[in-house]
Amino acid sequence: MLTELRIKNFAIIETLTLPLGQGFNVLTGETGAGKSIIVGALGLLLGERGTADVVRTGTDKATVEGVFDVKTRAAVQTMLDERGIDVEDSVVVLRREVTSAGRTRAWVNGTTVTAGVLADIGRSLIDLHGQHEAQSLLDPESQRDVLDAFAGSDPEAHAVRDAHSALQAVRREIADLSTRKAEAEKRADYLRHVSHEITDAKVVDGEGVRLEDEARRLENASEIRESTGALIALFDDEETGLLERLASAQRALQQLQRLDPTLSRLQDGFDTGYYALESLARELADYAAGVDLDPARLTSVRARRDLLFRLTKKYGPTLADVVRTGREAKAELDLLDTAGLDLRSLVAREAEASTTLRAAAGALTAKRSSAATKLAKAVDEIFPELGMPDGRFVVQLQGLEEIAARGAEDVEFMVALNVGHDMRPLARVASGGELARVMLALKAILAQLDEVPTLVFDEVDSGIGGRVGQQVGDMLRRVAGSHQVFAITHLAQIAARAHRHIVVSKGAREGVTTADVMQLSDAQRIPEVARMLGGDPESETSRAHAAELLSAAAAGAGRGEARSDRGRTSADPHRPQQPRGA
Repeated sequence: MLTELRIKNFAIIETLTLPLGQGFNVLTGETGAGKSIIVGALGLLLGERGTADVVRTGTDKATVEGVFDVKTRAAVQTMLDERGIDVEDSVVVLRREVTSAGRTRAWVNGTTVTAGVLADIGRSLIDLHGQHEAQSLLDPESQRDVLDAFAGSDPEAHAVRDAHSALQAVRREIADLSTRKAEAEKRADYLRHVSHEITDAKVVDGEGVRLEDEARRLENASEIRESTGALIALFDDEETGLLERLASAQRALQQLQRLDPTLSRLQDGFDTGYYALESLARELADYAAGVDLDPARLTSVRARRDLLFRLTKKYGPTLADVVRTGREAKAELDLLDTAGLDLRSLVAREAEASTTLRAAAGALTAKRSSAATKLAKAVDEIFPELGMPDGRFVVQLQGLEEIAARGAEDVEFMVALNVGHDMRPLARVASGGELARVMLALKAILAQLDEVPTLVFDEVDSGIGGRVGQQVGDMLRRVAGSHQVFAITHLAQIAARAHRHIVVSKGAREGVTTADVMQLSDAQRIPEVARMLGGDPESETSRAHAAELLSAAAAGAGRGEARSDRGRTSADPHRPQQPRGA
């Protein structure tokens, strides 16, 4: 339940605290006093987009806070707990801030949250019904949602959506595989040529570098052999070779060591150098032995190198690309061999998914069909109470050629609101006032099933007046037996039936327009209702008329509440609570 709404620097509102209680709360005031602004502020708490133009002139930011009592709403407390938000004393405070630069921030019980999280939590606490929501009733999707809410068929609807999604996923796999198979069949000859050409070439990644090195050695074999021969001679010549001369140096070093044993430390360095040169000489000899003048091998290497060059030109630019192209061509060809089996498997899965979808859709249709009859009967019973005694309401289920994500049928609300008229779609026959009353009838019925504790009605009196207004007021008061109701109205007949009456007025502070609210006592309601009736709120006649309306409303509402209690037991979860201030 919304216990308090606090607004600061929002549009023309400087500072406003709106107290609310159980039962039927009504907000009235002159046109332009700021009633719609309060609804806009509530919308901000429900995650609607905040823009800089809502910030009061001359201030840095606008803030809106809603204080809620959730002690009877375990689901809300669970939702907050799952998001790591603490709840103390069963109180939840939603806060939204909009800066003059257009930036917004949101908090729940002091914890920063995203606008999306704020919206999720807000929608579990408040159902805001305005002109837009009434117009949305003309949308087939909204009509389907209303029927599903009444039927309690959300599990079945989710099952249909999941089954439909699974079926579409299998069909996309079939279409994709069929397309790839068809493309492979068109390209089969080319793919075979590519695969054979690359496979026959036995291409190895990195082979090109090795061939270049070998070709260079073969092309320069004579020069290499000549250079290595000369170098080997420098090492191995029996008279002047480096190794022979080092042998002489070894003998001289040994002679010095005999004369001065401390020179033995030089032997290790000498040995290291000698053995390194000896190893180098052997490696040069081995290398020279492997360098042959082999024109045939050179021709073969050049031919192989040219083949790889042609392949990289066609499928490259690198040998790795050539190898990958060959692998992909082979995979596409393999698809031709495996696609048939894979398609048969997918078709079997499609049939299974289709069976699952039909079963889920059948269960949903059964629930919708049963609920359609019950909902139509319930609305027909309420129509006379809303000034449409001849109104008839039908929920029509129109079967689809193919089961969709929404089920096997579309839902359309049909009405005949005047005697002698045929049933027609709601969108074609309802005026603004009639549409608002149809929505109110549905809200009154769904309220018994709705877990949202607070219902807000803006412009519910659009296009109505007189006795119909009184009937709408009675209906709102009846709904307030199980929910907190907050209505913004221009009609005295509706305002008179409220348990709590709040008036908003417009004034000025320091030359800037502002809006204020005041909760009216029973005595203060009389002049306000007199004003709403169109008379002079100061005249005795207008006041007497207003007092009579308030008295009649209280008496009539009391009888209505007594009637609605009759036949209910204390175990009835929809038994209305007597609101405070009634």
